[in-house]
Formats: sequence, C-alpha cells, structure tokens
Amino acid sequence: MSDLNIPPTTAPRRFRSQDWFDNPDHIDMTALYLERFMNYGITAEELRSGRPIIGIAQSGSDISPCNRIHLDLAKRVRDGIRDAGGIPMEFPLHPIFENCRRPTAALDRNLAYLGLVEILHGYPIDAVVLTTGCDKTTPAQLMAAATVDIPAIVLSGGPMLDGWMDGELVGSGAAIWKGRRQLSAGLIDNDKFLQIAAASAPSAGHCNTMGTASTMNALAEALGMSLTGCSAIPAPYRERGQIAYETGRRIVALAHDDVRPSAILTREAFLDAIIVNAAIGGSTNAQPHLMAMARHAGVELHSSDWMAHGYDVPLLLNMQPAGKYLGERFHRAGGVPAIMWELQQAGLLHADRLTVTGKTMAENLAGQESGDREMIRPFAEPLKEKAGFLALKGNLFDFAIMKTSVISPAFRERYLSRPGCEGIFEARAIVFDGSADYHARINDPALAIDDSCMLVMRGAGPVGWPGSAEVVNMQPPDALLKAGILNLPTLGDGRQSGTSDSPSILNASPESAVGGGLALLRTGDLIRVNLQEGRCDMLVDEAELARRAQELPPPVNESSTPWQEIYRASVGQLETGACMELALKYRAVGQTLPRHNH
Repeated sequence: MSDLNIPPTTAPRRFRSQDWFDNPDHIDMTALYLERFMNYGITAEELRSGRPIIGIAQSGSDISPCNRIHLDLAKRVRDGIRDAGGIPMEFPLHPIFENCRRPTAALDRNLAYLGLVEILHGYPIDAVVLTTGCDKTTPAQLMAAATVDIPAIVLSGGPMLDGWMDGELVGSGAAIWKGRRQLSAGLIDNDKFLQIAAASAPSAGHCNTMGTASTMNALAEALGMSLTGCSAIPAPYRERGQIAYETGRRIVALAHDDVRPSAILTREAFLDAIIVNAAIGGSTNAQPHLMAMARHAGVELHSSDWMAHGYDVPLLLNMQPAGKYLGERFHRAGGVPAIMWELQQAGLLHADRLTVTGKTMAENLAGQESGDREMIRPFAEPLKEKAGFLALKGNLFDFAIMKTSVISPAFRERYLSRPGCEGIFEARAIVFDGSADYHARINDPALAIDDSCMLVMRGAGPVGWPGSAEVVNMQPPDALLKAGILNLPTLGDGRQSGTSDSPSILNASPESAVGGGLALLRTGDLIRVNLQEGRCDMLVDEAELARRAQELPPPVNESSTPWQEIYRASVGQLETGACMELALKYRAVGQTLPRHNH
C-alpha cells in the first residue's frame, strides 16, 4: 500500500459548503444553517473554517449484514478525514441486502441512487466516501457520484473470511447452489444444508466468492475509484481498518484538488473494467451495473463492447465459482492489482489514466506481480482462454449474455461438443412464468423434462418482476439430479446470482413484459443456440409467431408498493443498465448550488 501515504495538497479553494456556513451575503441563512448543527457539540468555527466537509455515505446497518462492518470502519475514516484537515459528516444510505430483500434487491439500487443524489446535492458536502460491499451498494453509489460529480472515493467493506466444512472450502452463495442440488438429489438432509450455509459465512463481510459483491468492488478499484488493493482485503483483517484511515485522508486531498468522478470514469476506465471482469471470472450482474454507471457518467458504453473488448480475455483468477479458492487467498495473492498487472503486461489496459490515488493506473500497478501462481495465473497460462461474456441475439431477444468461464467440462461435453456442430445445440423449451411457477412445476412428470430440455424463465425482468430477479439459475428436476445431471441449459429475462456456476443465457432484453420474443415462446418449442454465431432462436415459423402475438401476453405481477410502480414507469432494460431513463439527463448537479430554503 505504498501509494496510500500521499500528503493532501493545500491549494486554497472555496468549497461549496461555505455557501451554507460562510456566506456574508446571506448572514441570516448562514445563521439558520449553522444553528442546529451546533446542538451536538460541533462549533461554528469548525464549520466556518474553510475546511472541506466530507460526507461518509454509511451503507452499514443491522439489516445490511454484508455492509455492517462499515459501522466500525467509519470511525477510522473519520480519523483519517480529521487528521488530513477535513470535517467528517456521516449519513445513512438506503439499505440494500441481496440475500434477504423481497421481491428483489434490484429495486433498491435505483432507489438508493436517488436518495444519495439528493443528499449530495442538497446538503453542505464537499466530497464523499462511498462505503460499499453488498452487490448493489457499489453501483448505486457510483451512479450517484457520477450524477452529482463532487470528489468521491470508494471504501469497500471487504469479503468474509474463507468458509470451511469437513475439511473443504465452502464459498458463500456457491455452497447454497451446490447444497440445494444435493438436497434435491437426496444426498443431504435439511440440517446438513443449513450447516453448509452457515459454514459459508464465517465472519463479517460480503461474499467470499467472486460473486457480484466481490466483482463490483473489484471493478470499482479497476475503474480507479478506490485505493490500490482496497477491494480484496477481508473485512476482519487489520489492513481493512488501515485502508479505511488512508481513504479518509485521501478524500480530503481529492476535495482540495477538486478531482471529481468525471475525471476518472472515462470510457477507457470502463473498457478496462470489462477486461478485468473477464479475467477474474466476474459476475454476470457486472453487465447492467457497469452500463448504468457509464450512462450516468455520460460515457459511451455499448452492449457490443462486452464482445469487442472483453470476450477474448483469459480467466486468470482461480476463485469460486469459476475456480477453486476464495477471497482470503485472492487478497494474499495480490488482489485486483496483481490481476491488472498481468493484463497490463499483455498490453490490454489503458493504464495511463487518472485514479483517486493521484497517480495513473500504470503507477499504481508497478511491482504488483503475484507470487501465488496457482491463485493468479500468468497471462500466458490461464485457467481458460476467452473467458469473457458471450453476447447473443436472435428472435427471442435483441441482447443477452452468457458467462463462458463457468461452462463445466460435463456441460460442454453434453451440449457443445457434437462433432461438426461444436458450440451448437437444440433443446426443447420448458417455459415458466416466474419462480413460483418454476417451483410448483419443475418436478411435474407431465413436462417430461430430460437432458434435451432448456429451462426458460420469463416475467423476471426490470418491468415484469419488477426489478429483475436472480431466478434464472434454475436447477434440473430432482430425477435428473439423482441421475447426476447437475445443470440444464437455462434462459431468462432476469438475472442470476454472481455466485452461481450455471452457464445461463441471462439479462435477455427486451424482456417478455414489454413485448420481447420470450413472450411468444411456448413449452415444447425448439430453441437453437449457436455460440459460434452468437445466436439464440426459437424454431417457430413467422405465421405462428404472428398468431401468438394476438393472444393474451404472459401474466405480470401487480405492483405492491408506490416505489414499484414508479420504478416500472421509469426503468429501462438490462441491456442498457436498467436505469431510470428520466435520470440520465442530470449531470454534474453538484456543480450548481441549490436554492436557499428560506
């Protein structure tokens, strides 16, 4: 962490908070703004000193256990801010907890984004520390930082310690998906299943696998928005508290130098993040989240960039679900900087870009080669070649992705290795309208599901669910699991957990609820998947599709809350980030001071 001890600069500038607290043209308003802050002991002299006021966006709470570590880390952030000459002000972020929020935490990403934009715009905050961890806490805050465009820095909470049971590593999320297959196959009982789940979560922190949480924090570092080495430090390690302190110090320097997200979140940074995502075997949820962050930053990023820049990248990280190990070893092996060092040596990165360290990414990566070549493979000796997301299109959708790094040898042998037709297969569709329908009918003998079938989930997209749910990684019926068939091809207009090892076709856009091709699919239709050409089509003639288009559309759940209705009315598709489309026109709103309130 040699880059962390950069002393903050002291170039004088007038901070936006001074319009609240040191405004001789509106002394009456200054008195009003100062008065209530002083009731807990802060002094007028502090607030009027010209020192930057640094917000700490607190994502930790009792109902956000993956981020709860920030309740403690914020104390070290405060120490760093004070020691560097800033004034810390901590405030809550709308909670987001992936595992527990129903009907899906995807609803909360845009809601937390909205709340943070309003706080950063409307309160006397000059710069902000974004405390991230659980999946959507990272993109929500970076989306808001991009919209407001005041100096910002990411502090990850870090993964849990490695989980162990019966002498074997058990990774968060991944152990659940494996365990539920074992349960359905009759290999374990309910008590054992719960024991496995508990063993996979042994300490404070977010997922210790390369699920969406580890992925998005890694990509925040790859974008240049956190200090070097920050993302992979396990939550209980001493280095986590140390980097929290250094993050607090560093944000004060960023405030003085007015280094804003717009200087860091460039197209080159996002392309590098796509490349890093492939190399680490990152979550499929990275696709909509990176798209959303880029769009709010005003950066041109296209769905085609996932193929053009990320597909040919090799898998370098040996971490579940695409590999074997977990987060502690990733940190000890060098974390994200060691991965990026390999990519830089191969000439794949735009490393001369600015980062929050005050240095270029190339300077951050100097000397970061890993010494653990089982955990982080050399670029020339990867775990897998061409490990990026495969983008597909066809008459079922205009865009979907498939995570190629989790295609198992058994899956490839069964579906993708027919001589003369490698990468091509046909399957009989079994269509489910939502997860309740799936759970009710997956074991129905009338469906006659065998290994020539594809399980299809629709009604799971941003509008249909609403929010886009992680329900596409459907497991086969119990009879097939007992026969040793652990995965069937799956397809859907929703998402799946980043910890899943299922090579699903995901994020299909447009979704069935807005008239996408999945709405016309029927159980029994043949689907052809051609990975060589990037196509996925239902083999149904145009006349029949036209007839089906006249039928009633698939059912859609009613909105249960006011926010769900607002969300549905404003949200776009997963291909373009599932953003609130109306929000995209707002840029750099923190650069214009809001009107006085009296």
